[in-house]
Amino acid sequence: MSQLAILGGNPVRKQPFSPWPQYLPSDLDRIRQTVESRHWGGFPYPTPLATEFCLSFADLQGARYALPVVNGTVSLTVALQACGVGFGDEVIVPAFTWDGTATAVLAMGAVPVFADVDPDTYCLDVESARRAVPPRTRAIIPVHLAMRFTDMDALMALAREKNLKVIEDCAHAHGGAYKGQGAGSIGDIGSFSLQESKLMTSGEGGLLTTSSLEYYEALQTVINCGRASLSDEFGRRMIGLNYRMTDLQIALLIGQLEMLPALREKRAKHAQLLTSLLSGLPAVRTLPPQPAITQPTHYTYVFQYRPEPGQPAPHRDLFVAAIAAEGIPCDGRFYEAVYRSDLFYATPGNCAQLKSDYSVCSCPVSERAAYDESVWLFQFCLIGEEEDIRDVARAVEKVSSNLDELAKQDPSLAGVKAMGRAQRARFERQKNY
Repeated sequence: MSQLAILGGNPVRKQPFSPWPQYLPSDLDRIRQTVESRHWGGFPYPTPLATEFCLSFADLQGARYALPVVNGTVSLTVALQACGVGFGDEVIVPAFTWDGTATAVLAMGAVPVFADVDPDTYCLDVESARRAVPPRTRAIIPVHLAMRFTDMDALMALAREKNLKVIEDCAHAHGGAYKGQGAGSIGDIGSFSLQESKLMTSGEGGLLTTSSLEYYEALQTVINCGRASLSDEFGRRMIGLNYRMTDLQIALLIGQLEMLPALREKRAKHAQLLTSLLSGLPAVRTLPPQPAITQPTHYTYVFQYRPEPGQPAPHRDLFVAAIAAEGIPCDGRFYEAVYRSDLFYATPGNCAQLKSDYSVCSCPVSERAAYDESVWLFQFCLIGEEEDIRDVARAVEKVSSNLDELAKQDPSLAGVKAMGRAQRARFERQKNY
């Protein structure tokens, strides 16, 4: 095996992968037409252009309604407000996710309660969530992460038992389905991100789905400055702000929706090939299949770094850096355990609803995933040609076959920033708890 690129050898791959985002020539025409129309904003809400797009998106996901919003974090706060979550209420969230899933809860004056994730899917572990349900729990936010779904059968049973609202965080799940039901159509409300890295993007933005007319009306009111919805059958009056998406973004999203099915199929095909090529490599564990997924969708391809016990092996971060040096874009600390993240500034001093900080939180599977185990390959690696996938596999094989040599190197080669001061202090308090 040739010398690792991180140690001065030649990389497996030098050419870039397919660019992201993708766009169609018709997108440019549509944007020009929107500019020339001189109607660029999002009022009246939803606009005729947005209404047409949202009908198509809702149909794809198996929901009755969809609405656009400024981003995928605001979409969660709007959903929480529509579900009646208020100050001091508790909301169960997975510990291994983007910080925004939890900070959206804080923004509503509610309290995020962290549950651990399943070691085979990295999605919310329903039994961990059950154990975490405190007296004031009003809602639960499962996150369909990377390329897997939360066990929605078990989760919905728990929600019915405990009378909880379910808001699906589908930031990674555009076009995906669980047992024939589209992401965002199983719970009360679905929340999708349209940030630039996502499977559909308008640069920034979000979408909400629901099959409840009551929630659909409430969502419109919150997004549209408190105005009543056009149908107004339920007559709910709520505080709202201007969270409307512009028609310039909608014009771009129409093409994104047109491209999604073909790109989804290509990602699924290439992910299946990659799994077959990675299976059996030293220190590599591919995620087990999840038969309940009837329409796979891949925001990223994730596998696990699992060296044999007692085997000389570098830390996960150095393993990932070595793969990246071979010309394969990837990440290890893609997400942190949220309660350890330096972006999660949640204390009783700045969040009046909190009675204590999160220094004693412990979700072992989430921590192992965040700091020791998970390896994330970006979705644009999957949308090119089959040879791209074989390059990915060759790079992983090259690194995994040189673990002994890599283990002798300075860990600083990984180039991963050490924990911040606040994060380190929380970690030390937790270790001593």
